[in-house]
Amino acid sequence: MIEYLRGELAEISPAVAIVECAGVGYETSITLNTFSALQGKKEVKIYIYEVIREDTHQLFGFHSKEERELFLQLISVSGIGGNTARTILSAFTVAELCDVIASGNETILKSVKGIGLKTAQRIIVDLKDKIKNIATGTTGYAQEQVPASNENAEPATSALVMLGFPSAAANKAVQNVIKSQPHATVEQIIKLALKQL
Repeated sequence: MIEYLRGELAEISPAVAIVECAGVGYETSITLNTFSALQGKKEVKIYIYEVIREDTHQLFGFHSKEERELFLQLISVSGIGGNTARTILSAFTVAELCDVIASGNETILKSVKGIGLKTAQRIIVDLKDKIKNIATGTTGYAQEQVPASNENAEPATSALVMLGFPSAAANKAVQNVIKSQPHATVEQIIKLALKQL
């Protein structure tokens, strides 16, 4: 198993980071929080969770061990796969998600695509005691306030499409966010749009 990749950040989008190590480019599926943490860096270290099945070989990448640990806890819940766990971790920081689970707030969990009431309840019941071991000191990252424009709308919409949302629905949600919060960053637009989809 791959524990982590350390190398040059060759490409990055809100859903994918390609890290070049010794001449080999590794494509990793990332969360929005990892995207925020890696932006602007040339050399990176990301922690890996590797999925090997007959029909797929996928790497999930995380900026911290805490985020990876929370991902592993989420996929241990019945009905939660890797991509759903990544979507959940894109909607919340590690600290926020730990707070949501610890407080039993199923309504907020239900706002994430693919999470119904029963799944939200299962996450809370299964993980409430387990998340106490995960460090919650990692709060959101300081984000520069950039006026929202077409430059922000396009990457935000692309990221939502990569996460599995229809293009038209993603675009509409992004436009709604930009109207209400014109100074939101790309990451903030995506997080708010996720709650509408």
